[in-house]
Amino acid sequence: MANPVLAQSVRGNWVENRYRGAICVADASGTILAATGDVSAAIFPRSAIKAMQALPILATGADTQFGLGAPALALACASHNGEPAHTELAAAMLAALDLDETALECGAHPPLDPAARKALFAAGGKPTALHNSCSGKHSGMLALARALGVETKGYSRRDHPVQQRVRSAIEEVIGQPLTEGKCGTDGCSIPTWAAPISAFATGFARMASGEGLAAQTAADASRIFEAATSHPFLVGGTGSFDTEAMEAFGGRLMLKFGADGVYCGALRDSGIGFALKCDDGNVPAATAMVAALLLAIASPDAAQTELLERRARWPLRSWVGAEVGHIEATPDARLEL
Repeated sequence: MANPVLAQSVRGNWVENRYRGAICVADASGTILAATGDVSAAIFPRSAIKAMQALPILATGADTQFGLGAPALALACASHNGEPAHTELAAAMLAALDLDETALECGAHPPLDPAARKALFAAGGKPTALHNSCSGKHSGMLALARALGVETKGYSRRDHPVQQRVRSAIEEVIGQPLTEGKCGTDGCSIPTWAAPISAFATGFARMASGEGLAAQTAADASRIFEAATSHPFLVGGTGSFDTEAMEAFGGRLMLKFGADGVYCGALRDSGIGFALKCDDGNVPAATAMVAALLLAIASPDAAQTELLERRARWPLRSWVGAEVGHIEATPDARLEL
């Protein structure tokens, strides 16, 4: 059966597009607390699980060895906008490894932030791999390679020791094996492994609560969540919903989007994890879905509610700036626990 419609775009007085998807809310034991759609479906989580991918940095002591503090850990979890705070920190992380941006295997693209992009081109600059939204994650992976004492070149390959450690960390957290039969390559060149939506929701609950994890992994997960929620600007940047939501919730909420309509996160004070996938990969629709979900499960205060309501229904504008419609979550996205 088709997944339910969880968001729609309205132009004028008519629904133009409908966006189907699935949402799962789970606890650390794997109990599904609320769900809609097929949450057993395997999805590529893309960048939504960078917090899991960062765990080996702490497990190997790479953070201590190379002086990677909380800001660096936050950037390792980021899909950042390429603003100066992001690129300068990524460069500093690489410098601590005696490397520079030429060691990054993520590729280069212009800054996602319009102001940063305009400033770069106005100064006659060109995008480098530091501007890639995944440069923090890749810098963290290079630190892992150094800590393991292995060759840094090729660290993004599926068979490299770095990616083997990352794969094992994800498997530990979600409690399921990742198979070669469900593996692809992410936009930044590293492997992405498919697993059920419910497994990622459970994994985030485990990272938030520590339950079901080895003691050291639980402590490392707590440090990573604390770093990301304490430095939300580094996780996204200007205009990022991840950044805005984590700032608004003051440490209670861990939130991370992934390409093609994925969101994963956790309510840290209650140990609840959640994951969602918009079937057709529409990120604005997925953002409306997760905002509506948080309105229902996160007990937001007035300021948090205002932010979430604004993101659960946001305007579509013409090229002259006139509002011509909106994207909105449907009531089915507001799950009840």
